[in-house]
Amino acid sequence: MSIKRRVLAVAATMTMVGGVSAVGLLPAAASITPSTPSCDDCLTVFSQEFGTFGSPNFVLDVYKQGETVGTHVILYRASASDPAEDFTISRQGTVNSFEAIGVVTDALALHYGNLPAYEYEYSPYGVDSGLCMGVGSTAGDGTPVALENCGQSSKTLWVRDYYKESRGFVPLINGSDTNFSTPYVLHYPDYGYPTDTPRPQLTTYTLQEYSNGGVVYDNELWAQIDGGK
Repeated sequence: MSIKRRVLAVAATMTMVGGVSAVGLLPAAASITPSTPSCDDCLTVFSQEFGTFGSPNFVLDVYKQGETVGTHVILYRASASDPAEDFTISRQGTVNSFEAIGVVTDALALHYGNLPAYEYEYSPYGVDSGLCMGVGSTAGDGTPVALENCGQSSKTLWVRDYYKESRGFVPLINGSDTNFSTPYVLHYPDYGYPTDTPRPQLTTYTLQEYSNGGVVYDNELWAQIDGGK
């Protein structure tokens, strides 16, 4: 049985936990539609390092429109004609609900138990691929982020860390995390740029914060906007 079905048995009635919205998305913005027109339910995922809510210049992308396990997840220029930028999201439950069925560690639940966990599924032209953004091994410093089979383990789960929210952007903690004090989060490589060749692949990395106020580094802060088309 997939983790999705198991957790739904635990959390089917949850719509709001600990004051965190079950939706976890920002309102649709008509001017931001980089997903293809046929992907009605797609969303835009972008980094604070390369854009704002009004203009996300580079967005989540699958390298060369690949559709196999291990295909690199990157950032690339926003485009309404590029199916490699078509992702859909599903809220799978809270961290506590996954801890209850043994999918995530007690350490992750200790600090983030009430936060929602999501999967980001690659859905070119609106067609679900069964492949989600994740890691092939337990998250650590420099672990590559790629397409992995959805619903099989904690490695394709991402926890939106609202405790570290900054201007609408939040870190995304990988569900396989075992470091409860400084978690491993979605990370854009230092000194990389989305048009570099070869394209920089996203990784996980220890949460980085500035010393003068505890604000998370821009390349570890993420936002998502419902396409709303």
